[in-house]
Amino acid sequence: MATAGQSDTGIRFDDVSVAYGRHREHTVLDSFDLTVEPGEVMALLGPSGSGKTTALRVVAGFVQPVSGRVLIGGRDVTGLPPYQRGIGMVVQQYALFPHMKVAENVAFGLKARKTPRAEIAGRIAETLEMTGMAAYADRYPRELSGGQQQRVALARALALRPGVLLLDEPLSALDARLRSGMLTELARLHRELPGMSLLYVTHDQVEALTLADRVAVLDKARLRDCGTPQELYRRPRTAFTASFVGTANLLPVTVCGRAEGGGVEAEFAGRRLRVSVGEGAAAGAGATLCVRPHLIGLGPVGPDPVGPDPGSAVPGPAGASGNTLYGRLTDVQWRGSTHRLYVSVAGHRVMADVRELREPPALGDEVALHFAPEDAVLVPAGLTEDGMRHG
Repeated sequence: MATAGQSDTGIRFDDVSVAYGRHREHTVLDSFDLTVEPGEVMALLGPSGSGKTTALRVVAGFVQPVSGRVLIGGRDVTGLPPYQRGIGMVVQQYALFPHMKVAENVAFGLKARKTPRAEIAGRIAETLEMTGMAAYADRYPRELSGGQQQRVALARALALRPGVLLLDEPLSALDARLRSGMLTELARLHRELPGMSLLYVTHDQVEALTLADRVAVLDKARLRDCGTPQELYRRPRTAFTASFVGTANLLPVTVCGRAEGGGVEAEFAGRRLRVSVGEGAAAGAGATLCVRPHLIGLGPVGPDPVGPDPGSAVPGPAGASGNTLYGRLTDVQWRGSTHRLYVSVAGHRVMADVRELREPPALGDEVALHFAPEDAVLVPAGLTEDGMRHG
């Protein structure tokens, strides 16, 4: 399938702001800077009201910014209407015409753009074959499942051969099994159309981590972080990213300084912990220690006693194999292949996902939690509140 050349792809948000109200007092996108490279899949991830759908609609031309520019393929399209921007779009409810058959729905945009009639039939067949819907060309939307309707909406967008494809939570109406299957299909389609840039809006972190080359994390109208899924998950740069991309334990610590053998030492409730990643952490500064639950192991309470208050961390060095915290088990959740343990440590709840236990500890038991220095990240306190911009 022929696609637009690289000169027609790629998206650039150049200091874009969007505000509503008589005096523009309600800011919904604030000084947004982001570049989507040609052929890249960029996911916009964030909670409801974070500004991610607004950003998508700015690219589509449905929302005009109060300041800044939007460029597609290096061309300033800020003032252009949607139909002149060379984009395709798939929205949450698919917006299929109920009185039109599948083939007619796919043809609609082509006819609106006055595509030569001789080309339309070929494009319909091409995109329906690509999306696995060739056998349903003569059906009406009401005769299709939700997943099939989603494929038709995708075929309609692809038939335009856009340089940029916008996806606004297109899988939110599907059940978990269909959603997983469509993620696989979207990844396959992008491999077949490597020149097309995708901007994908979602609040589902699994979708973002599965499909995207990079993920932009938004909160309260601002860009908070941007990086590859692996970077954001393994080495988050803000506490918000750590908490929103995956599940994380975030513990308030005080930086002690450089540790012997490399890394940084930080104190949590009187206990010194070693962290491998803590760039820019100054001794005496407050920070946030991030460690993922599945990287925490469970062990018996050893010679390092819990003391009179088993819900607190204990002074002294961490165990030889890594860091150790002691606490009291407050809750256990069985999750199939794992048990999630909730442990009270110095008044803070710490989560540990351990491989399914035949006999989990009893509630109220004293337990020891272990994690390696290389599995923890220190987030400087200054980065947990300030927005970050990444081109």
